[in-house]
Amino acid sequence: MLSATMASILSSTWSGGWTRSLRYDRHRRGWDWNGKKTRRVGSPLPPAVASPTLCSQASDPRSGSDLKILKIAREKFAQEISFKSEDKDVSLARALLYIAAEDEAFMAFHRDMDMCSFVNERKEAAVPFKAELEVSNVEDISLAGKSVFGWLNELDIIAKEVEAELVSRDIGCHLEGVLEVVNAVLFESRGFKRLPAFLDSKFSYLHMVLSCGCGSAIMLSIIYIEVCRRLGIIIVGSCVGEDFLIWPQTGNPEELFRASSGCSLFAMINGSCVQDPRSKASDLNSKSLLELDIATNRDIIGIALANLIRLHWKRASRANWGLMLTSPLRPVHPRNDKANMVESMRDPLFRPQELRLAIMASERLLILQPHNWRLRRDHGMLLYFNRRYGEAVQELSICMAFAPVEEAEVLEPFVEKLHLLRLLSSWESWEQAGSVAIF
Repeated sequence: MLSATMASILSSTWSGGWTRSLRYDRHRRGWDWNGKKTRRVGSPLPPAVASPTLCSQASDPRSGSDLKILKIAREKFAQEISFKSEDKDVSLARALLYIAAEDEAFMAFHRDMDMCSFVNERKEAAVPFKAELEVSNVEDISLAGKSVFGWLNELDIIAKEVEAELVSRDIGCHLEGVLEVVNAVLFESRGFKRLPAFLDSKFSYLHMVLSCGCGSAIMLSIIYIEVCRRLGIIIVGSCVGEDFLIWPQTGNPEELFRASSGCSLFAMINGSCVQDPRSKASDLNSKSLLELDIATNRDIIGIALANLIRLHWKRASRANWGLMLTSPLRPVHPRNDKANMVESMRDPLFRPQELRLAIMASERLLILQPHNWRLRRDHGMLLYFNRRYGEAVQELSICMAFAPVEEAEVLEPFVEKLHLLRLLSSWESWEQAGSVAIF
């Protein structure tokens, strides 16, 4: 069997050292032709705007309009966060709705493919199909019954509710009074609740949070920022430990921590994490607040995407408790246990849809931060776990050129193994396709 032959090559190569015949293009990966390490400086390859995740399926005639929505949503997201525009012009809500549109289209695509498979298997079964509407404008993309414009309008409606409440309470422009009304509308009238993101993935998508009233802390912070922006109040934020905290831009930070009715304005905006002794947010005061780095709009979008990656990865790897993206880079197997090492690298232990959603979120994050070697390493590892070895090799090789020397030394042998895994997987695909002539 070819797979047995390749496995023996793989095992002997790992146990006996790497030969030049199995070397990849080291002159492009931080090596010269004499086998000496060099450090190369340059720019990483820009990530594709169109999602590579479904490119191989784009020619499928059954894909309908879902793939078109995927492409439009990714292009619009890239335009929204483009560095050609100033950060203040980047709309948090619009960018997050484009993210949701792409992921919804991805899941709809696979539901349609499953339905087509069901019909093919049971041709006598009568299965109603909905007529697909052609989508030419991204604003017409339907998300939980509303278009992108409809959800943006929902934020406008919330802001108008706050204005109406301000008039009824006869509150002028006093900052604390305005924010108290914002809190009353969001958390009392509308009933928004902060819930852990890992409970349900819908808590991490803006349109679903606006629809059901429950969301992760970062999503509710973004809603808070968007509503206040419509009221003319600038809300800024920063990461503090595991929490993303927000507060109004003010020249007098002491007033944020002044207790009123048993609660400070800062705690009123950010919820219980400020009073939780286990959170770093509980240690903040007016002086330390000034030392925090203020997140830009692009930073906030990046935080939301990073949360999506963690969420989908956790759900994808649920059968592998404690598995981290970087676990294969530092295997715990004994050096002489090559068989277990090879087998553990190739076990199909992931939920494929969740893993692909994590990859899509990682692709968008790389559009935002193309020079971040850690993000590119994590993206390459996601591709590896999805058995897209060729793409993983490319991403990890780029990462090696920009990572610190000690990290590049960890990645280098793993990338060489990926070349062999890619070769092995191609041989196995030939075997599955039929008999292969060997000369």
